[in-house]
Amino acid sequence: MEKHLFNLKFAVKELERNSKKCEKEERIEKQKCKKAIQKGNVEGARIHAENAIRQKNQSLNYLRMSARVDAVASRVQSALTTRRVTQSMAGVVKAMDAAMKSMNLEKISSLMDKFENQFEDLDVQSSYMENTMSQTTTTAVPQGDVENLMQQVADEAGLELNMELPQGQTGTIGASTQVSQEQDELTQRLARLRQV
Repeated sequence: MEKHLFNLKFAVKELERNSKKCEKEERIEKQKCKKAIQKGNVEGARIHAENAIRQKNQSLNYLRMSARVDAVASRVQSALTTRRVTQSMAGVVKAMDAAMKSMNLEKISSLMDKFENQFEDLDVQSSYMENTMSQTTTTAVPQGDVENLMQQVADEAGLELNMELPQGQTGTIGASTQVSQEQDELTQRLARLRQV
């Protein structure tokens, strides 16, 4: 279980690095948008503005996932601590029982079985949450946000944005993913856990 905890903490750091990388890319795209506006390349500026917004959204998604995975890591850490305490308690009980020449193995076994069941439940919930996070990243970029960002970049640069913005158009980058069979199975397992 320590290996899983290490992997979770590593994943948190990786997600935070990816978030910072996306923030850097967002700044680069804003600069490219500014240069395109200065050169009068409205279409190029629009593309860079869309990319900047997409990078910002991706950065936020990485931060959200990082926070959620960190929460799972905390739960795993708690489970590890609980297991160590349980093992220590089992050792004390065993020593006491040995001294009294009557060991209650059924109680210890029942306690360990209950812990193992709770750990499996935690694994199912963690897998479900990770699957859900990976399939619900936002990929649509509202056209209004693109135009607002282009205007903001132009204003910051002291430039006048000479373009007629078409009304009622919406731009999307990508589309949301389909729910896989594995996701359905995890959802059903989670529902069964909630009923228990």
